[in-house]
Amino acid sequence: MRNSRRSAVDPFIVMDVMESARRAEAAGRRIIHMEVGQPGTGAPRRAVDALARRMADEPLGYTVSLGLPELRARIAQLYRDWYGVDLDPARVVVTSGSSAGFLLAFTALFDTGDRVGIGAPGYPSYRQILRALDLQPVDLPTRAENRYQPAPEDFADRDLAGLLVASPANPTGTMLDRAAMTALIEATQAAGAAFISDEIYHGLEYEAKAVTALEITDEAYVINSFSKYFSMTGWRVGWMVVPEHHVRVIERIAQNMFICAPHASQIAALAAMECTPELQANLDVYRRNRALMLDGLPKAGFDRIAPPDGAFYIYADVSEHTQDSLAFAGEILDRAGVAVTPGLDFDPVRGASTLRFSYARATADIEEGLERLADFMGRR
Repeated sequence: MRNSRRSAVDPFIVMDVMESARRAEAAGRRIIHMEVGQPGTGAPRRAVDALARRMADEPLGYTVSLGLPELRARIAQLYRDWYGVDLDPARVVVTSGSSAGFLLAFTALFDTGDRVGIGAPGYPSYRQILRALDLQPVDLPTRAENRYQPAPEDFADRDLAGLLVASPANPTGTMLDRAAMTALIEATQAAGAAFISDEIYHGLEYEAKAVTALEITDEAYVINSFSKYFSMTGWRVGWMVVPEHHVRVIERIAQNMFICAPHASQIAALAAMECTPELQANLDVYRRNRALMLDGLPKAGFDRIAPPDGAFYIYADVSEHTQDSLAFAGEILDRAGVAVTPGLDFDPVRGASTLRFSYARATADIEEGLERLADFMGRR
């Protein structure tokens, strides 16, 4: 049977690494997981209990496509609480994870063949979703002096229909301050392009609060998720905030693509938003893990790293050790029993000499993983 040209997307390498790690574990090995950006904790207890009570009381079915009104209102309250932004709940759309948000945003904003700028290194699925929709991802090689974030000069004269940024970013964990975010928004708007802000790591910051694009403009798409700060990766629920005149556009597409986000996940998400003490305790674990990584990775030989302001990643330049990050990651998994992600997932051009380390798991795992990496590098 024939395949479409649009289906020729690259694999998500970190998922392949996860599968290799799973096979090693099935063979009896203990693997330390530093590859995947998944919290080691599950959904907050109160969220699970709320769903259990609701399921005992009534069957769950479709919700309206934009999401449960009470959840949309609670998300709007989050913007007041976290950023001082007065957000109309009508602009909030509940989605099946941030991935559905990207599909909706790209479908609503761009036409076939449009060019969309993304920072490199950056989350690989941006590139592949754009390609699957017959859009053209345009990698914007970022620089250390800009904290590996795009800057206006990176896309001048690029003829872009849109720009997508992430702060805190995956894989670097770096953030845009208000001035940098403002400059990007203004440059994008001056070019007549759409601005999309991926904010799924908001809440996971260590020194300064992340800036939301909504502090600067209403003419942007903001995408977020319950996967990271709220520790609900498997529940597949997120949200997006769109300009008022785009709500009906998104609603029509969502009705046909997804009908709605899972009802059960929406109920749990609403309860999760009242679990601040538990969620902040998770953040304290990541904070300890981050300190361990910033101390232990250089001691193990990985001393050229991006400054991680948020999220739970360390992005390291390993060019002094290899020019084949895929093979190097395989060697680390095979010989040290530590799963890490090759930089090729995030930067197809420069990623052959970089690795991403995640510190989202339990502190004891991070400590053991760092010991194994030091032993491996000492014997290499």
